[in-house]
Amino acid sequence: MLPAHPEASGFLPLTPATFHILLALAGGERHGYAIMQEIAEGTGGALRVGPGTLYGSLKRLVSDGLVEEVDDRAADDPRRRYYRLTGLGRAVAGAEALRLDSMVRTARSRKLIGPAST
Repeated sequence: MLPAHPEASGFLPLTPATFHILLALAGGERHGYAIMQEIAEGTGGALRVGPGTLYGSLKRLVSDGLVEEVDDRAADDPRRRYYRLTGLGRAVAGAEALRLDSMVRTARSRKLIGPAST
């Protein structure tokens, strides 16, 4: 379990796009196009984040201190901007995952969905 971060709950709930951006970055540093691909693949194409949504969200996430731009990757391709999670960003993503897990457990207890498959 992730250590609690006192500020994390103040960011909840996250929009689906924001949560998926944080999930993509939880796997490591990525540039914008790779984040869009990761989201599309990770959701089986159910969620596609366009450039406007992605870069608007990234700008907000950087401003909020959840994501930071990586400066030392410019040699790879100077046109690409790489991003990574901060400690706060990881805590917020974990807090959102726990919030969603709680909702799913409640839905199961009320017989809205069946038990988790193994």
